[in-house]
Formats: sequence, structure tokens, C-alpha cells
Amino acid sequence: MAIEISDRAREWLRKHGGVAMVRLSPRHGCCGGRADIAVAEARTPDAPEYFTRLERDDVVLYIDPTLVDQGLTLDVEGFRGLRHLFVDGASLSR
Repeated sequence: MAIEISDRAREWLRKHGGVAMVRLSPRHGCCGGRADIAVAEARTPDAPEYFTRLERDDVVLYIDPTLVDQGLTLDVEGFRGLRHLFVDGASLSR
């Protein structure tokens, strides 16, 4: 399976439109180098044709194709109105 979705994340996504995008976000080191970290956002990507679309349990996920076989987990952290999605399980160094 391309990505696991926790019950908390599934419930949170259903309350926030039922769509999530999982993409790579570059992080640059102070002395050079770069790591691409997987991040999640509760929205449809601007260019969905560049993502792999998955539908599961009334939730639509758009996943960066480079992350499809990375063994990711989508979850929620925080409390009350400060909860947000996060992705566990992948980073790619360059």
C-alpha cells in the first residue's frame, strides 16, 4: 500500500474537505546539502496531473509519485483547533 492513513487523520480529513496532498518540501542545511521532507496539506494540488491520485474510505489523496512506495503514514498531531496533518516515514537527501 502506498500510504497508511491513521483513523485520526481520516476523521480530520473528512471534516476538512476529504482531500490531502502529500509532497516533498526541500530543506536546506546551513553548510550546504539538502533534504526533501514529505509534508501533507489538506488541499488539492495546483497541478493534480503530476500526482498519483488514491481514493480510500471517502478520502482522496494526491501523492507525489516519488513517494508512492516509501511506506508513509499520514497522521494528525496537535490539539483542538491547532491540529494539523503530518507525514511519517520518508525523507530524501540530495
